[in-house]
Amino acid sequence: MFQKYDVIVVGAGHAGCEAAAAAANMGSKVLLITMNMQTIAQMSCNPAMGGIAKGQIVREIDALGGYSGIVTDKSMIQFRMLNKSKGPAMWSPRAQSDRMLFASTWREMLEATPNIDFYQDMVNELIIENGVAKGVITGLGHKIHSDAVVLTNGTFLNGVIHIGEKNFGGGRVAEKAATGITEQLVSLGFESARLKTGTPPRIDGRSLDYSKMEEQKGDEEMVGFSYEPIEKLAASNQKSCWVTYTSSEVHEILRTGFENSPMYQGRIKGSGPRYCPSIEDKINRFAERERHQLFVEPEGWNTVEIYVNGFSTSLAEEVQLKALRQVPGFENCKMFRPGYAIEYDFFPPTQLTVSLETKRIKKLFFAGQINGTTGYEEAACQGLMAGINAHLAVKNEQPLVLKRSEAYIGVLIDDLINKGTDEPYRMFTSRAEFRTLLRQDNADIRLTEISYRLGLASQQRMERVLEKIEKVKEVKSVLNSTAIEPAESDEFLKGVSSSPLVSRQKAAQLLLRPNIDLKEMISSIPSLAEKLNGYSAEVLEQAEIQMKYDTYIEKEKELVGKMNQLENLAIPENFNYDKLVSLSNEARQKFMKIQPRTLGQASRISGVNPSDVQILMVYMGR
Repeated sequence: MFQKYDVIVVGAGHAGCEAAAAAANMGSKVLLITMNMQTIAQMSCNPAMGGIAKGQIVREIDALGGYSGIVTDKSMIQFRMLNKSKGPAMWSPRAQSDRMLFASTWREMLEATPNIDFYQDMVNELIIENGVAKGVITGLGHKIHSDAVVLTNGTFLNGVIHIGEKNFGGGRVAEKAATGITEQLVSLGFESARLKTGTPPRIDGRSLDYSKMEEQKGDEEMVGFSYEPIEKLAASNQKSCWVTYTSSEVHEILRTGFENSPMYQGRIKGSGPRYCPSIEDKINRFAERERHQLFVEPEGWNTVEIYVNGFSTSLAEEVQLKALRQVPGFENCKMFRPGYAIEYDFFPPTQLTVSLETKRIKKLFFAGQINGTTGYEEAACQGLMAGINAHLAVKNEQPLVLKRSEAYIGVLIDDLINKGTDEPYRMFTSRAEFRTLLRQDNADIRLTEISYRLGLASQQRMERVLEKIEKVKEVKSVLNSTAIEPAESDEFLKGVSSSPLVSRQKAAQLLLRPNIDLKEMISSIPSLAEKLNGYSAEVLEQAEIQMKYDTYIEKEKELVGKMNQLENLAIPENFNYDKLVSLSNEARQKFMKIQPRTLGQASRISGVNPSDVQILMVYMGR
């Protein structure tokens, strides 16, 4: 019934969709298996993409030829660039999406991608031959063979849903859990553990009083995520979100449900997400706070359903509703469905190599929540990398490994495989030591060439990036060579509360002053307007950032150069650490478990000291 495939991808969430698209676009024949064809690319939790550090990841996915940015741009109902009051390293795009349009657009794009077949069934066993993944066995008993397998099981592996004292098996509400795979992998020597995540109640928007909430509109400039020329939503057509707050009364009602809470009664064993805690977690951990912010987010264009961001909970349904009705604007709210917690299996990611291939089984890759991460964006980028590397493994080519200095994606994977995680991992800008280099605005400049070499980015896309780089150089050249006269700049400088020029000054020097914006400079100073009026906003912004932050960028490049000295020192495969008697016991155990490829990777393993790395360096003649 089934042909043999190059790559089988198990699970069609954000990780699985990106994995299937990447492998197929590189030329692999791919089978995407999902338990429900109607929930491909489902936004299981909030109807939004991007945010702090996550927006950078989506732009990197796009630059590498993934689909998440394109789908988000086509389905967004609101766009905001977060952290604009801070430096560009912190700017993070975020979009509210139409939940149903997002999923249908993803499915349409996958169906339009040559080389992808689909099949609806549960996978409950892997075909393993001589330590190599050779396919899967489905719930209906089908044996489907392949040269590589990518597991992206999300929250479905032995998933259990909790609402108050009720609990039942499921990977999402109204969807059954996946069984068999965990048990098989554990029998093969893999280590597994449990994690927990949760989701808030969904509310009927017709029952809310928005006059009691703060309106949160979208930006007037629709930057979006994809570097492709996709027609964006008109700024004036965006849907608003709203902000309201809990209160001490709300907290008191919630506390009445604690005695039957699955979390406090010990029925949930898995660790929950530190940076996206449940509302009961918040009022316990931050008992001194009298209120917590809630974001009231529409689920789409053609629905009244509302997502209550910030009110994730697993308390009893009646407690959830009673507490919500004390929130301003929610006095008469009607609930579509309650919030719930979900507990599921994951595999600590120190069991993976840098390519996301498992160490125990060749040609078997893990991506997404199976690795202990949380969030669509973190899952999608892992799926992309796993799909790319599954294809390369099938072709017996070297894997694609992004360094920490090249992409947030590189930071995420490096963190996971070296440090592991015992709670759902979430990306933040603070995790990236080279965040001035890894900005959302330059992801195309950083990564498109890699994507082009892999065959994921088109010639046209590569040419657009080269043209952008050239035009940025032209703008910088104009700014460095154009002298501004005091008379033509006086009015502009006065308007931005900056001291007037006493003599001619190069435009580049003027741009370095605080509160000076390049676009405003061009529109106010005739000699600049004459030379720079034809350049796009994207090019002008890139030139401005490069010039204003040149010192910081160069300093980070120097640090990258020093770090790369360690990254380029390879450790022999199957190195015997027992003969290094000077190593600390912890370092020896960690090195033997993780088997770092380079001294740089060895230096970042949790529990390894600088002296341990020096011992390795001395032994290797460095």
